[in-house]
Amino acid sequence: MTAPGPRPLAVTMGDPHGIGPEITVRACADPRLPAPVLVIGDPGTLARACRTTGTPLRVRTVTGPEGAGRTPGVLDVLPAGPALPAHLALGTVAASAGAASYAYVRHGVELALAGRVRALVTAPVNKEALRLAGIPHPGHTEILAELTGARRHAMMMANDELRVVLVTVHQSLRTALDALTVERELDTIRLAHETLRDRDRAGDTGPRIAVAGLNPHAGENGLFGREDLDVIAPAVCAARAEGIDASGPWPADTVFLRARRGEFDAVVAQYHDQGLIPVKYPGLEHGVNITLGLPFVRTSVDHGTAFDLAGTGTADHTSLLTALRHATALAPER
Repeated sequence: MTAPGPRPLAVTMGDPHGIGPEITVRACADPRLPAPVLVIGDPGTLARACRTTGTPLRVRTVTGPEGAGRTPGVLDVLPAGPALPAHLALGTVAASAGAASYAYVRHGVELALAGRVRALVTAPVNKEALRLAGIPHPGHTEILAELTGARRHAMMMANDELRVVLVTVHQSLRTALDALTVERELDTIRLAHETLRDRDRAGDTGPRIAVAGLNPHAGENGLFGREDLDVIAPAVCAARAEGIDASGPWPADTVFLRARRGEFDAVVAQYHDQGLIPVKYPGLEHGVNITLGLPFVRTSVDHGTAFDLAGTGTADHTSLLTALRHATALAPER
């Protein structure tokens, strides 16, 4: 019988046709790995990824997370999803790969909700493959919200210098503008505040939340559009009335720089590219994706499946290692 020990971090291996399996095995073999890990995926695919990358790990199939990740030189894998062929069409979009990657996430969520793993860390999935598999969601954030029943959720992208929470995520710019409401804005500010207050413990006075404006110069007092006056400013005022240290709307072309300099603990951005470009600009290997509003900690890489690198053994695993480090910090084992 396995002796009691710390719960492992659960890592879903991502789309099997992408770099997910390769970066997963490399991260698990890295001496900087911060905690025990259980990989949810396909054992055969992960064994081939070890050979492709020259990673000296022996794949061991397990039936549950208890005791996983505690044997040096062994990669503990919990099988999930449909069986995969011995020879995958690496670098291609396929419904079977989308179905498999969804199954890994679903099983990881079940374990996290049951408290059997410390946190959930996800390797990248492919949005087109998910769609071909009949999954009606464009990415992890929306899938996790449905599987957990989370009515309030948001994406936070972070590196060592900057944390950005998005009001809108995976939708066109035109529909994102239509989706901005005072309540949605306020709820995103609340989620940023609650997460940094409860998980990051950002000081006695609470985290400082800056809200980026939508229009150039935050609308220039209505000259360049009224969204900043009619939507963002009222949400900031409401947040402050609740005791949240929120400010804005600030011009988006300078607020991220101010946050990097230490004036703010996080920035609320209005749409996908506004928030993600500042985080990703220093390098994809330094970023991490954190889902707010879930009943457990979930982190992920901040890059995609990189089909052009799949099977080459050269994909950089640093972002996944960073995601594991953030998961360990946000979900301390007690």
